[in-house]
Amino acid sequence: MADDNLDIKIKVATNFVDDQSDADLGRFVFAYTITIENIGEVSAKLLSRHWVITDANGKVQEVSGDGVVGKQPHLNPGETFRYSSGAVLDTPVGSMYGSYRMLTDNGADYDAPIAPFTLAVPGILH
Repeated sequence: MADDNLDIKIKVATNFVDDQSDADLGRFVFAYTITIENIGEVSAKLLSRHWVITDANGKVQEVSGDGVVGKQPHLNPGETFRYSSGAVLDTPVGSMYGSYRMLTDNGADYDAPIAPFTLAVPGILH
């Protein structure tokens, strides 16, 4: 059951990691930084994550697990949590989307959606 007073805003910034990538081997490494902001009226804890990562060939990887980067941050109204992680693709372009499972302090479950975003080697897209 969702809590109408919980509102989580998620921002994403991505970077191509050239020095860890190798185009000849079909290895393209991307870093992303996520900022999670509680813009609602109730506190909540991030319990788990679910990602769907798709490369340009249509290969899909799904990643689920507890927390993010080994943490389960608790966000009071107005607080933010920022972390960085990465993804490895077989192609120079791909996309990701997903959700965070949140639990409010009053026991309500909430899936905070993460809108699709593009992972791309700089200059490859017009």
